[in-house]
Amino acid sequence: MVLPKSEFISYPSDNHSITRTPQAGPLGTKTGRNRTDRPWTMDKMVKELSLGRAGLSLEFSRTFIIWSNLNLTHGHPFNDRLVLQPSISSEKNLREMASRGLLLSVLLLPCLCLSMAEEVKLKVKGVTSIAKTDDNFICATLDWWPSNKCDYNQCPWGKAGLLNLDLDNKILANAIKGNSFLLKSFKFCGKKIAAFNPLRLRIGGSLQDQVVYNVRASANKCPHFKKKKDGLFGFSKGCLHMKRWDKINKLFKETGVLHTFGFNALYGRKKSEDDNSLWEGDWDLQNARDLMEYTVSKGYKIDSYELGFFAHNCSTYCPLGNELSGSGVSARLEAEQYGKDIVALKNLVKEVYPDPKDQPKVLGPAGFYDEKWFNTFLKVSGPGVVDGLTHHVYNLGAGVDSNLINKVQDPFFLDQIAQTFKDISTTVKEFGPWSGAWVGESGGAYNSGGKDVSHTFVNGFWYLDQLGMTSTFNHKVYCRQAFIGGNYALLNTTTFIPNPDYYGFSVSTFSNFGSFHSALLWHRLMGKNVLSTNHDSSPNLRAYSHCSKNSHGITVLLINMSNSTTFQVSVVDDLNLYPELQQTLDSEDGVQREEYHLTPKDGNIQSDVLLLNGTPLKLTKSLNIPALNPELVDPTTPITVAPDSIVFATLKGFRAPACA
Repeated sequence: MVLPKSEFISYPSDNHSITRTPQAGPLGTKTGRNRTDRPWTMDKMVKELSLGRAGLSLEFSRTFIIWSNLNLTHGHPFNDRLVLQPSISSEKNLREMASRGLLLSVLLLPCLCLSMAEEVKLKVKGVTSIAKTDDNFICATLDWWPSNKCDYNQCPWGKAGLLNLDLDNKILANAIKGNSFLLKSFKFCGKKIAAFNPLRLRIGGSLQDQVVYNVRASANKCPHFKKKKDGLFGFSKGCLHMKRWDKINKLFKETGVLHTFGFNALYGRKKSEDDNSLWEGDWDLQNARDLMEYTVSKGYKIDSYELGFFAHNCSTYCPLGNELSGSGVSARLEAEQYGKDIVALKNLVKEVYPDPKDQPKVLGPAGFYDEKWFNTFLKVSGPGVVDGLTHHVYNLGAGVDSNLINKVQDPFFLDQIAQTFKDISTTVKEFGPWSGAWVGESGGAYNSGGKDVSHTFVNGFWYLDQLGMTSTFNHKVYCRQAFIGGNYALLNTTTFIPNPDYYGFSVSTFSNFGSFHSALLWHRLMGKNVLSTNHDSSPNLRAYSHCSKNSHGITVLLINMSNSTTFQVSVVDDLNLYPELQQTLDSEDGVQREEYHLTPKDGNIQSDVLLLNGTPLKLTKSLNIPALNPELVDPTTPITVAPDSIVFATLKGFRAPACA
């Protein structure tokens, strides 16, 4: 794995941590969270250029440079485009500006040429894996939000909530089937391949703690969600009818879904008189029992049950939790109480599913990570209770943020969440080694995502980087919010036509391919075993590698967040003492490298049309998925990673004992 340098992250390797330290940015500026941009005088620029320091940084255009009346400016440090802004001045100043500009262009020409291409040596440690994911690493969520869930004068959920979603829609079914059935006759690399492992869908979300189940006598009243000023997240209670539950499970059975269901964790509790956000008392599990027994009687298969969605009494991500709550009131439980309740859920599962082979897993706590809270509840619940430790991630901030498009391209910003992944991995190791870390919900930007960003190609930079980063920190599952509903939806809320990131993990029969094949390729190519990966080049090049799935060798994911620099990447095995000889042998054996280059149409990173190896991905005349044919490349040549692009490369001849 490669992440930008920062002052506080230690990244996992085979048997030690690599501690990164702050790196001086281009032209002497400081990059990252504490970046400071300052003017440079012409004399200083000439001096730096003559010493070969400034231009050779290769990222010259990422700073604000001001000489006299000539301004080279740009609004964000991770956008490589230069804008010349001459100011109105006297004739004398204009002549002076022109002469300085000419001198500058002469001095910078060779440097700017250098900045267009950069050679990178990518080191992959193939002796042992540093982490392992589950087979069903890719996951998506279905939420309870009603149509009047609105943020920033937008109401992007429409009829996408579980209670009003059109479950008979053929596009919806085919979109889910894309992971389980459609690939039975799907061609990959010119060959027919088996279907995907089933798609995991998680039913849950903010309102799950207000849902009652209209089954037997435990829930005689069955209310509809209504706007309520003092209600949790601004809504009253809602109800799940068993006819609706039947239809949901019918769809899931037909489409091969791996089903995770989140229970109402507040059922039977009361608000504290001293703290309006704190809920007290034991969890009343009768309503959950009734639903569970009804589910078993109908033969519906559940992979895992999750308890609760709430904001913890935390310090790390409470601001996000509060924002997610909107104007409503969020709920929290004490860790000790929650620990007791999840033990009750585990015992209930054992009672209703007496055969250990049929017992669904137990997940929790489905909230933002807080070290003390998580550690405490794991100690209280004890060994063997929690199978998946679920936490939520909305690290991009508010969906309305005008800087959102810059955040998803900013490696220093994206790096900040790595500390959370590292910490929760440590929590599992120290307090719950019988469990595994899951990202139970992640939409990137909270309050339904960003209208013009969260469903476009550029969001794939954030999404794939998250997949790579979490897998490196030993996360087992990553659930994307949401399958349908909101601006971050994988399917269009109105038409059900897939948005770009849908194609990140699935297969469909539709015309809009967006960034689909990014995680389809992840799912097809990236195996469970994660390998330590690093390079000393620009932080704009993110790199991850896994043992290849169902194949020899390794697969490398390369994400180029620069819009001007092309990286020429050579992959090196740390065990290989004679790389030239090994490459020659691989070439002679006919082991060609397979490359999949993903780029947006017309170079527009907000496009929803994806190119695979330069060709737009379109359906066949019979509305079938096109073959995903790689480009076959001489393994002795470097991998070319163009600006604003994503590349998967499979190296079948790469010697990695961890993949044997």
